[in-house]
Amino acid sequence: QVQLVESGGGLVQPGGSLRLSCAASGIIFRFYAMAWHRQAPGKQRELVAAITSGGSTNYADSVKGRFTISRDNDKNTVFLQMNSLKPEDTAVYYCNAELQASRYWGKGTLVTVSS
Repeated sequence: QVQLVESGGGLVQPGGSLRLSCAASGIIFRFYAMAWHRQAPGKQRELVAAITSGGSTNYADSVKGRFTISRDNDKNTVFLQMNSLKPEDTAVYYCNAELQASRYWGKGTLVTVSS
């Protein structure tokens, strides 16, 4: 059974930082491309950052220079370091694992940026 479990969300003030984690089980993690998506209230889910099995990364323009995605294949975990957070970063953040036709999602973790 595949599980992706996100953690690290919470309430943070504008300009603050959070580090999200996503622990994977039930897959051969090192083969999978991993990504973080987010969905704000009333908006569509959007890609935030992705990392390939080889470690190449890409980011949404809105988070470039502020967010960093990384992975630890020994711990089957992908991270999202979020700095200089803005109120518009408020959303539920979802972890995603993808390999060819296989795609899995976590249940999400809420990030709220507010003073």
